Amino acid sequence: MKYDAIIIGSGQGGNPLAYGLADLGWSVALIEKKHLGGTCINVGCTPTKTMVHRAQVAHYARHAARWGVNTMSVSVDLAKIVAQKDAVVLSFRGGQQRRVDQRANLRLYRGHARFVAPHQLSVADGLLESEKIFIDTGGRPAIPSIPGLDGVPYLTNESVMELRNVPEHLLILGAGYIGLEFGQMFSRYGSRVTVLHTGKQIVSREDPEIAAELQKALEAEGLQFALNARTTRAENKNGSVVLSYEGPAGSSTVTGSHLLVAAGRVPNTDDLGLAKAGFATNKDGSIKVNGRLETAVPGVWALGDCKGGPAFTHISYNDFQIIYGNLVEGKNLTTDNRLVPYCVFTDPQLGGVGMTEKEARAKGYKLKIGRCPLTYVARAIERGET
Repeated sequence: MKYDAIIIGSGQGGNPLAYGLADLGWSVALIEKKHLGGTCINVGCTPTKTMVHRAQVAHYARHAARWGVNTMSVSVDLAKIVAQKDAVVLSFRGGQQRRVDQRANLRLYRGHARFVAPHQLSVADGLLESEKIFIDTGGRPAIPSIPGLDGVPYLTNESVMELRNVPEHLLILGAGYIGLEFGQMFSRYGSRVTVLHTGKQIVSREDPEIAAELQKALEAEGLQFALNARTTRAENKNGSVVLSYEGPAGSSTVTGSHLLVAAGRVPNTDDLGLAKAGFATNKDGSIKVNGRLETAVPGVWALGDCKGGPAFTHISYNDFQIIYGNLVEGKNLTTDNRLVPYCVFTDPQLGGVGMTEKEARAKGYKLKIGRCPLTYVARAIERGET
């Protein structure tokens, strides 16, 4: 079957591209092996922020006396929270399905796509062809090579959101965005939380003083951190998880009821047949693209997490804008020098745009720096959250 365009993956870049091209009258094939909406709607932004909000409510309720509000005993019904999260996800996912159904020239294929030639794909039992193919296959949790880990029932950012009971003691490997958001979330639900991180500071990309302030805020809520900690072994002992690690003080162990692996993400590119079709990839498996998001194969583009770089929903959407603008509107858009806004949804939130101070200094820029502690911010004072 031949189409004007084929889009592999229905993420936050692939979906609007599919709708936009179909609305031009193109015949479009959209291939998705799991759920419509990609990472963001199903296992990323939407469900995590729903659960982060409930954790914030629990935190305010538990500490209400701090603001002069008296409450009775506060408990968390995690099963109910998960059900609410699932309802939001299904609502968003259903909206994507309706958008597909509204377009007669947009055909949804359920299955895994593999290249059998530069412009030919196998899906289920059929072959699809197009002179224009767009790869938006997203990413998945990276699982580090730690002896014994495969024998431990570890959780990922996806499976941890399916727990119906609050863990007694949650161990987390990784102090990046995912590890910190889930760490604070489950701490506020009532778990004891210990975070192990190989780096010397949490959120490694950030300036040291920023990371230190965020760590201090999280520790004030009870989170414990082991930094410069290289995990050497994972074991399952009597239903508990035991991690052995090497740290500044030597060899240590920590025991918990559950383990969350939050050690980064890897692109979903290893089973696409890329080498067979002539694609170039980076060391991490991401697809090499130029500033216009064109791959090494003419007529094939890559967008979203599978091409590497910042893994954010708004980046995926901007990838769509670049491709659509160049392909349809005759523009000359590029990712070169793109400013990237980002946010870690801890409480307090940590956000930024572009380079950090240490990155700017490394490039030799002259800087003008302003600092304003929250103790000087009227809004923070009024809320009692300085």
